[in-house]
Amino acid sequence: MLRQIAPEVFHISLMPRNSINCYIIEGVLVDSGIRSSYTIVKNALQKTAVHQHILTHAHADHQGCSDQICAEFAIPLLCHPNEVFRTETGMVTNDYPNPQHWIAKLQQKYWAGQGHKVDRTIVENDRVGNFRVVETPGHSAGHISLFRERDGVLIIGDVAINMNLLTTATGLRLPPNIFTSDQHRNIKSLQKLAKLNPAIICFGHGPIMRNTDRKFEQFVAKCNGFI
Repeated sequence: MLRQIAPEVFHISLMPRNSINCYIIEGVLVDSGIRSSYTIVKNALQKTAVHQHILTHAHADHQGCSDQICAEFAIPLLCHPNEVFRTETGMVTNDYPNPQHWIAKLQQKYWAGQGHKVDRTIVENDRVGNFRVVETPGHSAGHISLFRERDGVLIIGDVAINMNLLTTATGLRLPPNIFTSDQHRNIKSLQKLAKLNPAIICFGHGPIMRNTDRKFEQFVAKCNGFI
């Protein structure tokens, strides 16, 4: 399902209750879900043109059908330099605290897509249309977020999630430690994002949040105690 949430910003829910999401921002596909998300993403891209594909990070639930989509639509793939290895090899769980955990093995076997050549890397303050790249490492070494100053739209990836991944109940949370290479560094990235005062926050997991009552900043303030 393709749903517009701001000018030239579209949300694609890839799993029930927004448990996995990807986005189209100004003609750029951001993330691609898991391997089996291909048909949903393909159908969405047939309704609105895209000219490139960007990964917030190369975990299995964000690069799952990137190889297929880039090949099908002949679009270039971009990511942070620290995500190139995982993006190009498809070995997407190598930065997990325990890559041998059964969940990590399941993700690698059933969710992860094939590796795909990275056409260009992006770093802090690069521009993606009207969006600015914000380096937000911690969940993974090369995690990035994307922020549009004019209306406060923030594509946050997995720096925070907006649901309980077990119950699917809505609510702001840190990404699970099992999938996060450095949670303290991730919280520092959250602090960085809170200073942007985002108005609309688009998560990799959980529903989009309109930050009218500054819940995001309040959540980040509570997380500061973990550093």
